[in-house]
Amino acid sequence: MVVEVEGFYGVYLLYCTNPKFKGRIYIGFTVNPERRIQQHNGGKQKGGAWKTSGRGPWDMVLIVHGFPRDIAALRFEWAWQHPHVSRRLSHVPRKTKKQSSFDFHLLVLYHMLRAAPWNRLPLTLRWLRQEYHRDLPPLLQPPLHMPLAFGQVRARPTPKGRGGERGQGDGDAEQDLLQLDSVRQRCPLCSHKVQSEDDALRCFHSGCSLTAHILCLAKLFLRNEPAHLIPVEGVCPSCGHSVLWGDLIRYKNGCYGDLQEIANSQAHWVDELQS
Repeated sequence: MVVEVEGFYGVYLLYCTNPKFKGRIYIGFTVNPERRIQQHNGGKQKGGAWKTSGRGPWDMVLIVHGFPRDIAALRFEWAWQHPHVSRRLSHVPRKTKKQSSFDFHLLVLYHMLRAAPWNRLPLTLRWLRQEYHRDLPPLLQPPLHMPLAFGQVRARPTPKGRGGERGQGDGDAEQDLLQLDSVRQRCPLCSHKVQSEDDALRCFHSGCSLTAHILCLAKLFLRNEPAHLIPVEGVCPSCGHSVLWGDLIRYKNGCYGDLQEIANSQAHWVDELQS
């Protein structure tokens, strides 16, 4: 199954399968994983990085996605590439002679997902090629709001007119949402209308009609953690269910069909932590 995600920002790990360079890795940022791996394997003339050009083929092994903006993903990419320069990763052990580059950078990744500020982001760790999968070390389990997923991911094409001029007939789905009754389109936390789909969060629980401003809901979830900017979890003010902030963001980005996979992965991590 291929999962489509809207507003995709991801940081990926490549593994070289060329016998001459086998075992080399590359870390990069992308907004389109399918296109990016084609560029890497096509060489510099196809838009690939000079470090990977002429050394392929490469496999895109895993990707971390769910960053709120491109700058957040680019900072994550840099820290993953330079763990001993980043002040946030000074605790990470240095690579040993017995460690492969692949295993070392996996270890760095596991440390990063538990370190601030990344440990509060609604990230997903996705293995694109399951044959490369490694079990997570018991003491380096990512936070439970970060699901472990398997399978391919695709950046959903941005509708025409989003962020620019809208052509005739574009944005019908958004217009339908804005035509909902005024009660449902008012944020229950500030009583002002939700004017933009980009500024709205909805609860995914059956029968719940919550439509709230992102900032209003974040403020509600952070009322007991005023020092933070990004919530981890909270209680829906409409249906009363406990929800993870990451699940709300994934639902907004079109990953609602993946929630069962998220629940299964979180249950697995709980079992591992309790064993």
